[in-house]
Amino acid sequence: MTINPILKIIRAKKLGILMRDAREKSGKSVEVCAAALGISNDELAAVESGERPPTLPELEILAFYLDIPLEHFWENELLKSVDRNKVDDPEQLKQIRQKAIGYLIQQNRNAATQSVEDLATQAGIPAASLEAYERGEASIPLPELEALIMVLNSSIDEFEDHQGPVGKWFTEKQTVSGFLGLPAELQDFISKPINQPYLELAVRLSELNVDKLRALGEGLLEITL
Repeated sequence: MTINPILKIIRAKKLGILMRDAREKSGKSVEVCAAALGISNDELAAVESGERPPTLPELEILAFYLDIPLEHFWENELLKSVDRNKVDDPEQLKQIRQKAIGYLIQQNRNAATQSVEDLATQAGIPAASLEAYERGEASIPLPELEALIMVLNSSIDEFEDHQGPVGKWFTEKQTVSGFLGLPAELQDFISKPINQPYLELAVRLSELNVDKLRALGEGLLEITL
């Protein structure tokens, strides 16, 4: 089969557009990306204009540096968001989180059967400020939140965002980090679609209580003996 040279020119142009778009939407300059790729500014400009096609290692390094999937460059779409990790309305999100944190403080205080005055005194915070925090009317400085958490014998994890856009992003990052921390053979097993039924079975087994697991194990022993 003979490849039409025009197709390679078109492909180089397309890759250049995708690379420039990814760089610009990541907020990176030509200079910093060129340095990351180990090429000159002029070379990167030539790549982005389609005059010089990139190599696969260069594309891999760029994807790694910009924190985007390599597969993006095999597609036909530009990145959808200019600021992928930008909160649309930070003030509104902070108010929501402020109220959620205040509610959690109140819950923990009630569970510890402490009055506002007692908790405020132990944490070194004015009682009026603690009341405002619990009502979500005032932002809690982190050192004061940490003092309250220490007195309540709680943990910062309980107060972190787990439901909002930032919290979901953190959870995704932790999930990926946990996966990468698994042995290579387990990563390989999990990544294969053919093994999905086994993974679903493992999830269902993990949801069983001890008695049901024991009964299941005894049943399997009877079958195999």
